[in-house]
Amino acid sequence: MLELRNITKRYDGKLILDDINIKIENGEIVSMLGPSGSGKTTLLNIILGITTMDSGSIIFNDIDISKVSMKDRGFNIVFQDYALFPNLNAYKNIVYGLRNKPNLVSKEELCGLIDFLELKPHLYKRIHELSGGQKQRVALARTLAIKPKILLLDEPLSALDGVIKETIKEKIKAITREYKLTTIIVTHDAEEALTMADKVLIIDKGKVSQYGSPKEIVHEPKNNFVEEFILRQLKIKKDNIYNLFGDNYV
Repeated sequence: MLELRNITKRYDGKLILDDINIKIENGEIVSMLGPSGSGKTTLLNIILGITTMDSGSIIFNDIDISKVSMKDRGFNIVFQDYALFPNLNAYKNIVYGLRNKPNLVSKEELCGLIDFLELKPHLYKRIHELSGGQKQRVALARTLAIKPKILLLDEPLSALDGVIKETIKEKIKAITREYKLTTIIVTHDAEEALTMADKVLIIDKGKVSQYGSPKEIVHEPKNNFVEEFILRQLKIKKDNIYNLFGDNYV
């Protein structure tokens, strides 16, 4: 469904992305994982269309969209800080993107989305009255209301913790199943990447270190960087990694 071919990007002569090649199937969740400065956010912005690449191509449903504007790609993003309008209540934030597209979603679809994300009791609250998890769900609802072809998430759990974090994690996974929505997540957290995604893209210094299922990443690391990065992130002994996600995972 989405293919990145030979993506290269430089800033001020410095190589940020070096010949990135991956394929993402319809409905998959893919996590981009790597240390700060590895290039993962730049790659997300190139997919979205707000950053240009120096060379390479982006193929979506067999069509080259490399030169297509962000607006016309039909992808959408939920930013790390939610980017909600503080002067509007939750409901007005959710429907904000529908101002010029009133027929894009039916009333029944919108109500179903609000119910799915359990936002009905919070619709008329101002943003400052919402918890972090509620803000994240409002941001997700606003993005899903305009029916994106691909959902992009930039560090969606970084401001959350505990039960709220786990709840949003499950909601994101449920969204992809319910709406058959291809989802790309940027995260710096290895456990998030491994427990949320169908595939994990590990980037180091602008290069693909490994791209595969969480099981492949854990059991068959392609190089020392992948193995050491995962071990360091999870902060547990190697022998215990294989049982981290339970019997269903291994």
